Amino acid sequence: MTPQPIINIRELTKTYKGAEEPAINSLSLDIFPNEIFGLLGPNGAGKTTTISILCGLFAATKGSVMIDGMDSHTDMEKIKQIIGVVPQDIALYPTLTGRENLTFFGNMYGLFGSTLREKVRHYLCEFGLEKHADKKVSMYSGGMKRRVNLIAGLLHDPKIIFLDEPTVGIDVQSRVVILEYLKEINKKGVTIIYTSHYMEEAENLCTRVAIIDRGTIISLGNPKDLLAAHPEFKNLENIFIHLTGKDMRD
Repeated sequence: MTPQPIINIRELTKTYKGAEEPAINSLSLDIFPNEIFGLLGPNGAGKTTTISILCGLFAATKGSVMIDGMDSHTDMEKIKQIIGVVPQDIALYPTLTGRENLTFFGNMYGLFGSTLREKVRHYLCEFGLEKHADKKVSMYSGGMKRRVNLIAGLLHDPKIIFLDEPTVGIDVQSRVVILEYLKEINKKGVTIIYTSHYMEEAENLCTRVAIIDRGTIISLGNPKDLLAAHPEFKNLENIFIHLTGKDMRD
């Protein structure tokens, strides 16, 4: 028996003011509980716009989104209580320490006192940052900032987490730490929606992927099934290039 989708998207369209074409064009998609779902596409394909609408940052031009049985048009404040968001850009205050940043974001999620202090301590240790907890974020390496950026989206134990390019531009060690932790929380029941330009990473991490281009899904499925459907290609990256082309995107 197929489970009910935890995210149900129907005919989602977003056209920015002054744009000739929609950023997302009648996109329909079901994402199921406990998936690690990859949204893959070239620059400008609509990945970040899609995630931004699902998180309530942008309004869609038309279409519907249901998240865990709640309508994004009417229940967005309730939805925000069960989702975590890790944006592509580092969303930290450089003049605050790592601990101070996490305390601030924890307060925004309604966490305070000893509960918050313990959560912050736990995550700093989990991600190898305990020795740097009281240094200003401006002194952190790119990988350290990425790890704190991820922790900020996890503090309130979200049921669903959205990650937009969570491992872009970081060292191998930080990437391994982040990916292993994502696998760990997924095993505990967290649904993950993830965008990346790293096709090998997505192939190894995701239970399903959607390849989108110009705001439309052009391929959808388990990475192994996609490879089986395209036996002429040896990996997901080759399929991606075949479907989206070799032209450079801005």
